[in-house]
Amino acid sequence: MINNIKIIDTKILSDNWYVLKKITYEYSKKDHTKLTQSREVYDRGNGATILLYNKEQKTVILTKQFRLPTLVNGNETGMLIEACAGLLDTDNPENCIKRETEEETGYKITEVQKIFEAYMSPGSVTEIVYFFIAKYTKEMKVNEGGGVEHEEENIEVLELNIKKAMKMIENGEIKDGKTIMLLQYIQLNNIL
Repeated sequence: MINNIKIIDTKILSDNWYVLKKITYEYSKKDHTKLTQSREVYDRGNGATILLYNKEQKTVILTKQFRLPTLVNGNETGMLIEACAGLLDTDNPENCIKRETEEETGYKITEVQKIFEAYMSPGSVTEIVYFFIAKYTKEMKVNEGGGVEHEEENIEVLELNIKKAMKMIENGEIKDGKTIMLLQYIQLNNIL
């Protein structure tokens, strides 16, 4: 166990897209020995994600879009199937996810249920993600979704049977961590 953690230096390495910092810190070990270490920390802000579900149809709404880091790491097409999500920017998590849901999926939702929050890659990324679920019906569809045009998101909206979505995790078609967590949550809690 370590304690008495103290940040002693912070250097910005990049402020191009988000902020990459090199942080030097010291801490005390159990035997009271003091050590100094440096680590890089990527700050892209916090985010929110949501899984829309229809209990009667036993379906969920997911999205499919290009993700450059997955292409760089071996995903042949760079396309990723995932739950709707977005960065908070200046919004609170609930307002953010309502806005993102309409922009990305075309569904206008008014009620969301926060289920938990989680650090997704705490070894190097500061981001905490707020997880939500919400019911949807066909009547809530107000546009085709696809994301904001000037952001070039080019999102495809998918409506999938829950059994098919769970199979897609098993066969590797769904590899996004937040999406797997949301799908497993609704299965474990008998929501669908």
